[in-house]
Amino acid sequence: MEQPRRAVLAATGGMAASTVSGASAGWEPAQRYPDPAVEILDPSFAKYRLALASVERLATGFHWAEGPVWFGDMRMLLFSDVSNDRIMSWNEQTGEVGVFRKPSNYANGNTRDRHGRLLTCEHQTRHVTRTEHDGSITVVLDRVEGTPLNSPNDIVCKSDGSIWFTDPAFGPNRYEAMAKPELLGNVYWVDPTTKQATAVICDVKGPDGLCFPPNEAKLYVIEARDAEPPDSRL
Repeated sequence: MEQPRRAVLAATGGMAASTVSGASAGWEPAQRYPDPAVEILDPSFAKYRLALASVERLATGFHWAEGPVWFGDMRMLLFSDVSNDRIMSWNEQTGEVGVFRKPSNYANGNTRDRHGRLLTCEHQTRHVTRTEHDGSITVVLDRVEGTPLNSPNDIVCKSDGSIWFTDPAFGPNRYEAMAKPELLGNVYWVDPTTKQATAVICDVKGPDGLCFPPNEAKLYVIEARDAEPPDSRL
């Protein structure tokens, strides 16, 4: 595996290029274009903005929504309602929101692999799982060198079939069924051939969200915290 360390960029949440404002209870759909709810924080990203696109609120009532993944072949969006222990679905054709899986083992991040299967990070089981086309669930990874994962958080799949995911050492909190960490918080790479996991980033404080750009030349990682927050402890 060749992934030069300089090609990995750890990005903080404050370095976002654009954001959506006004996402509070008083949010209202835009009445004009471009949608004023979308703010450009970095001018270099202005060219990527679609002037005739607007922010649309699909549903409310979730305690902590995470891990959206689009299934275009089924015109369906899946996302985790983490602390309510369920994966939800939104149907583009009907606009209906329903429960896709409950319990979900406190699922967080989701993505699709190169065969269109759902990959999920589960906090309660400390597993990375794959939902097969027949609905059965396969454990992709549950430990590294014999030690259980902490609480897999977010996940992406590269075009070569390799799986990349974050496993922060956040520890138990009042909302999610996360175990006491036994590993350092790392970013892992799962070899598509051997299925073995390798820690590729070990110096990020609270590795959280991650993604590849279209050319897959860099891996972007959110550094979620500089110190342990009060509610991360029992």
